[in-house]
Amino acid sequence: MVSYTCSKQFSGYPCCHRQWRHQGHCRFVHGYSRSFTCWFRARQLDANGFVVDFSGLRELEAQLAGQFDHTFLVNADDPLLEQWQALHAQGALDLRVMANVGMESSAELVWTWANELLLARDDGRSCCWKVEAREDVRNAACFEATPEWFAQALP
Repeated sequence: MVSYTCSKQFSGYPCCHRQWRHQGHCRFVHGYSRSFTCWFRARQLDANGFVVDFSGLRELEAQLAGQFDHTFLVNADDPLLEQWQALHAQGALDLRVMANVGMESSAELVWTWANELLLARDDGRSCCWKVEAREDVRNAACFEATPEWFAQALP
């Protein structure tokens, strides 16, 4: 199988979160400037000779900014959710409720968004097969999978 790949980094998303179940210091509110690297794959290049035209990823960039730029992320089952919602209503924080605020789940969320965009735009010609979610220069987590619709189109 012939496959072309490329990657694109999205960075500069300062946000904070907490892992309320964690027994150590991660249970406290803390923050990072998150970044995401997306890896794309295509069996054939587009009319411009690209796997993915990066200028066509503005919608994904907007989703990343809306979710992670100066926001406070909490798990949907956080026992303090009502307090966080009250602080959001008072304008003290910009709350985003997620199934899981961890970097692994964040990578999976971005993978989902990227593939929704690519499927709609490129009709299955390209896909995102890996996302790295980085909280700083030392720590990152990845989600890697081939979307079913892309895998089914393999020869």
